[in-house]
Amino acid sequence: MRGPFNRRINKKWLTNLGLNKKDILLFVNLRTGIMKIATVTTNDQQKLARYAKAMGHPVRVYILELLSKQACCYSGDLSEELPIAKSTLSQHLKELKDAGLIQGEICAPRIKYCVNKENWKEAQMLFKGLMK
Repeated sequence: MRGPFNRRINKKWLTNLGLNKKDILLFVNLRTGIMKIATVTTNDQQKLARYAKAMGHPVRVYILELLSKQACCYSGDLSEELPIAKSTLSQHLKELKDAGLIQGEICAPRIKYCVNKENWKEAQMLFKGLMK
């Protein structure tokens, strides 16, 4: 059976709708031809997955532990604390920052890093809810 609704879901089409293939179900009423999109995951589940992905590497967990122990922002050179290349450290920091778990402020020649307390509390709440 071929028809206008019998085509593959295109990534660009989903991106324009703000969705991705993993997060949606597509329903087509064959009698009326009306398409409905339903999300499979909740907003909290998506946030939890994003936080979990950001914490999915031991170096990132170490960075979070280090920053969470600081009374204020850490302005030292984190590459002195970790035996990894600066470019690798930068990628790990970017992942944590993109997830919203840390925040950074440039104070030349250094960058200050802090745990984003609001998002950190949200992540803790979401993980506790998952582990019940």
